[in-house]
Amino acid sequence: MQKPQAKAKCPECGSENITYDPSKGESVCKKCGLVIDESMIDFTQEWRAFDEDQRSRRVRTGAPLTPTKHDQGITTEMGKGRGELFKVAPKKRAQYYRLTKWHKRLIKSKDRNLSFAFSELQRLVSFLRLSQSIHEKVAKLYEKAVDEGLVRGRSTESIISALLYTICREEGAPRTLDEISKASGINRRDIGKTYRYVARKLSMRILPAKSQDYVPRFGSLLGLSEKVQVRAVHLLDDASHYDVTSGKGPIGVAAAALYIAAVLEGEKKTQREVADAIGVTEVTIRNRYKEIIEKLGIKEEVEEKVREDEEEEKK
Repeated sequence: MQKPQAKAKCPECGSENITYDPSKGESVCKKCGLVIDESMIDFTQEWRAFDEDQRSRRVRTGAPLTPTKHDQGITTEMGKGRGELFKVAPKKRAQYYRLTKWHKRLIKSKDRNLSFAFSELQRLVSFLRLSQSIHEKVAKLYEKAVDEGLVRGRSTESIISALLYTICREEGAPRTLDEISKASGINRRDIGKTYRYVARKLSMRILPAKSQDYVPRFGSLLGLSEKVQVRAVHLLDDASHYDVTSGKGPIGVAAAALYIAAVLEGEKKTQREVADAIGVTEVTIRNRYKEIIEKLGIKEEVEEKVREDEEEEKK
């Protein structure tokens, strides 16, 4: 099969109509017939595969490099566990055992640190259901923190938790300190303290999380429809124009907006249900709720809906 080469010109006639013949390993000008290159190396695979099973068995390359592994995913190790020892001849087992032990000892301390940290990171990412991009960014940032000596004297778990909190906010998928604290087992105060330290040392400027970023996840926790979530985002957008959300906790504001949207769209949710699901107090929701409906001029409409719902429940 012949294919033209991009941005290649014939030195004889200046034509760009040049083809590559893989069977001969030649690059030829179709206009004047000049052989431009010969004895070219063929970089394509020499085998064929007719289905995915054949492809997986014949391919000789491994998985792509990934920053989520301490060795980029190209590690070498002697054996895959203690069971491999019994596959060795009895006379060689002592030598094999010594080699595997020294192989582990010769690994750098940085690799040991990264190996433990990335296993903890994998667990947190899985528990919090975060994306692969967040996983990779946290891994890269942690390795940078190790290189700059920020991990020394601090627990690996607290550094990983702080970086995860930072990147989640940066990527527009924020997680609360309580959620990360619950997943990691680290006190939220320690996570906040480590977060401020790492952000200062790595010159990271993270803007405050927006209330709108919390709406999809909180809406899913409450089992609210997409229509309610969209309405909540519109309410928050309108509220931001009146400076209702400035200076307020984004979680409480998002919870109040979801409650108001649920009332307006006819999906019954009490303030207690919203508070318990999201992890804020009823007082917080009530205060933010009053501020939003008053500023947006929908107080009468919302309160009338609430009264109708209460009357239906009494019936």
